[in-house]
Amino acid sequence: MPTTDGELSPLDLPGIERAVTQALDDIAAATTLDELKEVRIAHTSERSALALANRAIGALPREDKAQAGKNLGPARGRINQALARRKDELEEERDQRVIAEEAVDVTVPTDRVVAGARHPLELMQERVADFFVAMGWEIAEGPELEAEWFNFDALNIAVDHPSRQMQDSFYVAPPLGQTDSNLVLRTQTSSVQVRELLTRDLPLYIACPGKVFRSDELDATHSPVFHQVEGLAVDRGLTMAHLKGVLDHFAKALFGDQAKTRLRPSFFPFTEPSAEMDLWFPHKKGGPGWIEWGGCGMVNPNVLRSAGIDPDEYTGFAFGMGIERSVMLRHSIADMRDMVEGDVRFARQFGMEI
Repeated sequence: MPTTDGELSPLDLPGIERAVTQALDDIAAATTLDELKEVRIAHTSERSALALANRAIGALPREDKAQAGKNLGPARGRINQALARRKDELEEERDQRVIAEEAVDVTVPTDRVVAGARHPLELMQERVADFFVAMGWEIAEGPELEAEWFNFDALNIAVDHPSRQMQDSFYVAPPLGQTDSNLVLRTQTSSVQVRELLTRDLPLYIACPGKVFRSDELDATHSPVFHQVEGLAVDRGLTMAHLKGVLDHFAKALFGDQAKTRLRPSFFPFTEPSAEMDLWFPHKKGGPGWIEWGGCGMVNPNVLRSAGIDPDEYTGFAFGMGIERSVMLRHSIADMRDMVEGDVRFARQFGMEI
């Protein structure tokens, strides 16, 4: 069969044998898996001599195709078998070398102790608590398994509000024989505020850090379990100006003296008026600029009434932001999953802050 210069004919048995011999020599000469990979590509890829010869079988006369197949099939099989054997040999050599080179003598005495580190979420929660205590506020805590009334109704969240649906909240299965447990894993720490309004005397200044639960998928910016801190102040004569002052002071404490906040009109059932809170600080990833930090507003009169407080006599403001988000902004962390995977190397970056 005529071929172009440099091509191997599928009927050229001596040429095929020379190609196999060359391949076997190259396989035997390979001393690393990377070298063997290069040999495999050279002799078995679609552009190799034997592969091109195999492709040329289709253009042969019918009476020559069988012979061509007998020539090439065993030849390519010999090469593949040799490659597999050499790969096993080189992998075994590599494994033995790794065992020898990475062996550790556990009998050698050492006084080195690998230090762990406190998790940045814990450090941030303590920093936040210290800030509010320094202002004279108190830290309040509440149950993570909460009654619907505290988590929704008392916060002026209507029965048909989207956040009450199963896709946003984790509801607890009722006892056997009952239709509803009326219990939910709290979706915000605002439920603690209601409990404190019912049990404490006024005026009231509290911060509520804690764990909350929402049916979100874990990704770079979301988690089904995360942490919040919410602040609540109820007193005579409180206004949005007092709220703005606290937020600016809080931003400077966490992000430096140049940090500041701004408010954008929004809506939350438990505050009126409500605002989205943006943060500006010079060390933001990507350069100084504004980024959303949390929500805030004046306590809705209905929330005060649900706790037996006269909204004509008392006013209040409330705000909340995510602890994880604050840590990510403060330390330029791009992926929230780094905070939940339990790798001590991640936590060790943040030192042993006191």
